[in-house]
Amino acid sequence: MTTPLGSATSSVEDMAAASRVARHAVIAQVLKEAQPYIEQLRGKTLVIKLGGSALDSQLEALEDIVWLRGLGARPVLVHGGGPEINGWLYRLGIQPRFEQGLRVTDAGTLEVVRMVLGKVNGDLVRQVGRLGGRAVGLSGLDGQLLRAHQITPQLGLVGAVTEVVPGPIEVLSAAGFIPVIAPIALDESDEPLNVNADDAAADLARGLHAAKLLYLSDVPGILDRESHLLSELTRHQVQELLVDGTISGGMVPKARACLRALDTTERVHIVDGREPHVLIRELLTHEGAGTMIT
Repeated sequence: MTTPLGSATSSVEDMAAASRVARHAVIAQVLKEAQPYIEQLRGKTLVIKLGGSALDSQLEALEDIVWLRGLGARPVLVHGGGPEINGWLYRLGIQPRFEQGLRVTDAGTLEVVRMVLGKVNGDLVRQVGRLGGRAVGLSGLDGQLLRAHQITPQLGLVGAVTEVVPGPIEVLSAAGFIPVIAPIALDESDEPLNVNADDAAADLARGLHAAKLLYLSDVPGILDRESHLLSELTRHQVQELLVDGTISGGMVPKARACLRALDTTERVHIVDGREPHVLIRELLTHEGAGTMIT
């Protein structure tokens, strides 16, 4: 038995209409869930640190950052560039060295660091523009944004931030731009120092009194001893996990930076930058996506 053409066409149209209704219902539910979070973020400064190992999968994170700016938040992006720096050092016959998670930086290494961070900074600014946002690239040298002192002679030209001058970032954010910051600072003699990007992000969050500091990493967040994600922690709990060794390796300096930022910042988040649109999930949904420290 054949089905009349008109009946078949009507059936297809009905299915398409039902699909549209279902899709619109999902969109409405998502917007309803996100609306309170959007209102909380409007006008608030968010410092977002994009890890060097997360730069390969940065496009969706940058889309999230552009969307957040469009929703009225004021994102400030801090970036690293570790893998690219290592690659250039190897090409030049220089063996990268680290102590306590920090790059040992002599004069030659510092030149490579500044060159690579400048390239990464420009690439990020360009990509933000392609996604419809407006970004301005800075380093801590611009406007004397970051001041630092040398940590130890053993580390060489590596600094710990002593002062943040928020003016340049505040002016750019108020004008609708997304500041993109490379972690180079000035010492007491106006000479450049390499600053760990995690530390620079924490100090910028403190100096800007940011509502949130977010680390996009290559891990899901802070894990317990069975490798289960700890979705919410207090400052005291993080301190205990550091003492008992649950937090170890490369997560130690990041966790310590988080604790320092909490002096002035309401919440700190560590999320997996490899996950699609992880910033939107963490900031605008009930379940979140990584570890939140309060």
